[in-house]
Amino acid sequence: MRVIDLSALTWRKSSYSNQDGGACIEVSDDFPVLVPVRDSKDPHGPALLFGASAWSAFVSAVQGGQLRGV
Repeated sequence: MRVIDLSALTWRKSSYSNQDGGACIEVSDDFPVLVPVRDSKDPHGPALLFGASAWSAFVSAVQGGQLRGV
């Protein structure tokens, strides 16, 4: 198993985040083929890694309203 160092990444918070930072995720665009995702309330906690194409498909589905009621 390969270990990926996420400590020096640049993270960005969802544009839908409120001032309190509640219920938000942060993502990093630092890898060309992987998208690390973490809970903004726990920046030192675990991160999930998604393939870039899978993440793009997920974001497109959310923006297109395809996941409502799921």
